[in-house]
Amino acid sequence: MPIRKIGQTNLTYHLICFDADAKERTGDPDGQMSQRVLEVLQTEPITDVFLMSHGWMGDIKDAIEQCDKWIGAMAGHTADIERMRQVRPGFRPLLIGLHWPSKPYGEEDVSQSASFAGPEAGGASPIDAMIDGYAESLADTPAARQALQTIFAAAIEDVAPDKMPAEVVAAYQVLERETQLGSGDVAADPGSDREPFDPEAMFEATHDEAANFAGFGLGALLAPLRMMSFWKMKDRGAKFGAQGVFPLLRRLQTTAGDGVRFHLMGHSFGCVVMSAALAGPPTNNALVRPVNSVALLQGALSLWSYTSDIPHAPGQPGYFRRIFTERRVAGPIITTQSEFDTAVGSLYPLAAGVARQVTFAPGELPKYGALGTFGARGPGLEVVDMDMLPADAPYNFEAGKIYNLNSSEYISKMESRGSGAHSDLAHPEVAHAVWEAARCGL
Repeated sequence: MPIRKIGQTNLTYHLICFDADAKERTGDPDGQMSQRVLEVLQTEPITDVFLMSHGWMGDIKDAIEQCDKWIGAMAGHTADIERMRQVRPGFRPLLIGLHWPSKPYGEEDVSQSASFAGPEAGGASPIDAMIDGYAESLADTPAARQALQTIFAAAIEDVAPDKMPAEVVAAYQVLERETQLGSGDVAADPGSDREPFDPEAMFEATHDEAANFAGFGLGALLAPLRMMSFWKMKDRGAKFGAQGVFPLLRRLQTTAGDGVRFHLMGHSFGCVVMSAALAGPPTNNALVRPVNSVALLQGALSLWSYTSDIPHAPGQPGYFRRIFTERRVAGPIITTQSEFDTAVGSLYPLAAGVARQVTFAPGELPKYGALGTFGARGPGLEVVDMDMLPADAPYNFEAGKIYNLNSSEYISKMESRGSGAHSDLAHPEVAHAVWEAARCGL
């Protein structure tokens, strides 16, 4: 099943599936996918390896759907493939999708309390199923389960009361402790670069802005739960990148010949995954050689991730600064931004605990802001700001530079009220930018 063929093309990709502990899943009828791709590298004349990671809210079905769309868009851009053949005689890509469990319990709208009134046919009530789902993704401990029971019971009574009940505040505090997430300010790791968790402040912010937040399918009482899931999955993405993708990338580079080029692509929290894969774990983190291009699409990570000196934390570098100091990317890095992406534009600062601090003076940049909104920023980077170009226009990307592409003209379809155009990536213009980065990284 994880070896997928794209539509009517002869293009296939391998989907490697990992669990929540960044361990590759076993038992696939097509065999162990990492071993299968290594065999392809050993036996076929591969010239370029493309690794792709989805972001938040992705199960296996979602991962397949996203990879099908992304690779389908790239496969459909035959002019770019021909240009790759011109600079890479015998061009033959190996396409690898990376799946990690980033989707908490899917049904989160409990505003219709009638649907939680009684047990299901199997004997378990829907509220028990929701507790199971959130416990699995946040913290599966007796204390966490009891806290979730308290929160959901209160939500059934009133999902958007005028004030957060004291017992719900206490339950959120217990749940925060059980998740073991930190809050270490803007220079911290991707699971901790936020303000201290304040469920009452989040409740008040989402209660006041109910119309804007309604698209997330939650009333204000459950909004902090969504935010906890956001940070838990962001933290998981960083660990998956360092502990799962980094060793896979190193094995692939070791197996591949010196002439094989590597290209990374991430979306949303997948940009965290790919950044962590490039930086590696704290020790024993050397890559065999630099990768050749990186595409970070609507990134849900800090705009300060790569800087040498964060303006809001003088003297401290971005968490992924090592990627640049150690020159781990030989070619260009591209990032995309869209004003229609409400997930990174609104949810990201809200989840960081700065809902009432999202305005700032013209010309200034926020302490907490997403790559998919502001691009990569800060000292120590060679940044080029430009508009995403039409699908037939040359970019002439250069090695060592970050290109922040204003993509609002193309990444614009409001696919949901909560995330807006966050996942609107299957466009020829987006595929063209990724192809151009790969071509110029050769």
